[in-house]
Amino acid sequence: MAKFKKRSVLPIYAIALVWVIFTLLHPLYRVSDYVSVILLSAVVFIVAKGIFPTIEYELPDPQPDHPEDNAETTSDEKEAAEDQESSEKEQDETPPSTGDSKIDSLIQEKDRAIGEMRRLNDAIEDEVISSRIDQLEEATGKIIDQVVSHPEKLPQIRKFMNYYLPTTLKILNAYDRMGAAGVSGENIDGTMQKIETMMDTIVMAFHKQLDALFRDEAMDIASDITVMENLLAQEGLSGPRFEEHDQS
Repeated sequence: MAKFKKRSVLPIYAIALVWVIFTLLHPLYRVSDYVSVILLSAVVFIVAKGIFPTIEYELPDPQPDHPEDNAETTSDEKEAAEDQESSEKEQDETPPSTGDSKIDSLIQEKDRAIGEMRRLNDAIEDEVISSRIDQLEEATGKIIDQVVSHPEKLPQIRKFMNYYLPTTLKILNAYDRMGAAGVSGENIDGTMQKIETMMDTIVMAFHKQLDALFRDEAMDIASDITVMENLLAQEGLSGPRFEEHDQS
C-alpha cells in the first residue's frame, strides 16, 4: 500500500480572512498594528490547523501487467510489423504501371521470359547452347524494350510473343530435362542434337524480329538522306562532284 498526505488549505484562507477583517476594523498605521495582526494570524493558523489537520490515506500499489497480456501484445505488435514489412516488400517488387495494361503485361512477360532463360542458362552445361541463350536473352530484352518505348509497334511482335518466344523456351526446357536425365538413347540424343542444330536459326529469327522493328525508322532516315542528297546536289556539293572539285 502507498501512503499519501493531503494538507487542508482552510488555515491559509483563515489567515487571509483575519487580515481582511483586521484592516476593515483597525487600519494599519503603526508598526504595532502589523505586529498585532501577524500574531493574531499565527494564533488563527494554529487553531485552524488543529481543526482541519492533514489527512493521511493509503492507496493500493499499481498491479503489474500480466505476462500473458504482455506476450499477447508483443505477438500482436510483431505480427503487425511483419504484415507491414511484407506489404512494403510487395510494393517494392511490383513494377510501376505505365498506364497501358497491354504494355504492363508485356513488361511482365519480358521479366518472366528473361528469368526463365537465365535459369536454363545456369542449368545447361553446354557452352554453345549457353552462348546462344545469352544472345536470345539480349535480343528479347531489346525487342520488348523497343515496343515499350513505341507502343504502336506492339502488333509487329504478336507472332514473336505468341509463338517464337514461348516455343523457344519450351524447346530449351526439353533440352534441359533430357540432359539432366543422364542417359543416352536414340530419342534423347536425336532430339538434343536437333535442338543444338537449330539454335543458330532461332537466334537469327530473334535478330530478324528486332531488325524489323526499325523498318519504318530506316525508311524515314532513307527518305531524309535522299532529300539531303538532292539539296546538296543543287548546291554543287554532291559526293563525287565535290570530291573532284576538291582535287582540282
